[in-house]
Amino acid sequence: MGTGSPLEARVRARLDEWRDAGLLRTLQAPAGVDLSSNDYLSLSRDPRVIERMAEAAVRDGCGSTGSRLLRGQRDAFSALEARFARFKGTERSLYFSSGYLANIAVMTAMTERGDVIFSDERNHASLIDGIRLSSAARVVFPHNDAVALERLLHQTPCGGHRVIVVESLFSMDGDLAPLGEYAALCRSTGATLVVDEAHAVGIYGPRGSGLVEAAGVDADVCLTVNTAGKALGVAGAFVNGPAWAIDYLIQHARPFVFSTAPPPALAAAIEASLDIVADEPARRECLAARVRLLRTKLTTAGIIDAGGTSQIIPVVLGDNDRAVAVARTLQADGFDVRAIRPPSVPDGSARLRISVNAGLSEAIVERFADALVNAVREVGVCSAGSS
Repeated sequence: MGTGSPLEARVRARLDEWRDAGLLRTLQAPAGVDLSSNDYLSLSRDPRVIERMAEAAVRDGCGSTGSRLLRGQRDAFSALEARFARFKGTERSLYFSSGYLANIAVMTAMTERGDVIFSDERNHASLIDGIRLSSAARVVFPHNDAVALERLLHQTPCGGHRVIVVESLFSMDGDLAPLGEYAALCRSTGATLVVDEAHAVGIYGPRGSGLVEAAGVDADVCLTVNTAGKALGVAGAFVNGPAWAIDYLIQHARPFVFSTAPPPALAAAIEASLDIVADEPARRECLAARVRLLRTKLTTAGIIDAGGTSQIIPVVLGDNDRAVAVARTLQADGFDVRAIRPPSVPDGSARLRISVNAGLSEAIVERFADALVNAVREVGVCSAGSS
């Protein structure tokens, strides 16, 4: 279809609409102090992780050459999955090349027609897309509202299985799911609990395995999805759970069956990251200290509300252009902060998504807090809040 086609006209009109609404995105390479990535433990640049990955690439090559059911299987993947199962305290684990694929695999393979999925309204796009692709019915419940969820569980007809799907730490709001309450609901109703631990694994709990561990609800959660590209600093994601579930995913999950396996060298890099998480709990303690410092300063300045605890700090500015303007001001000051706009967040809630990492010094955190306060006051605030 050539220039001037109806498709081109439609696409150009849509791009113009997004540009006029302040929603047009651009690709921007990292520059300045990292306050936007998910590299919470600063492991992506750790020399030990890099060295292990480089050694493995020389030994095993760059590509896996096929799906794991063909020639893409490696002993390194099996060993890593066994270790990650021990890390999470589950029977089995299955490694996928991305968290997006892992969530789509779980939602589409583990549910069938007649089932009902109960999904938090602020779940990640990968969960939403997986639910849409599944054959199950979908019920969206208010964010972190266990009371509303209980009512919906009792009111919604279901001829199959009820599945509750939540993130343990929500990626755009930085708040924690009431996992204990959800676990109790599952015990009383027979529902199945699936938890996306993308932003919690490596950080929370005595072993650093996530908020399921920290909340003490391991026995009540059927499956967890745990990305290795955030706090662990590498790539890919693990689905953890009982042996029967993992066996079923290997047989039935299309994103696993029909995807080329990840590069084998990633397994060695993740092993190195898990070694560091186990051997250096001080990294998690350092991260928590930097989070407390920044949250305290921003709360005192009235930029965010009190009460939040996670490393994800949303500064809600409301207007799309205002969020972009504040982000650009901070970028000019040497801080890599990005504006988050719809559809990543609800309309009218454009924000800065501040991500704290363990590599930040106290001095940098204090300097950033001052710069953020000045930038927000200079541009003006539509609405502010934090979880």
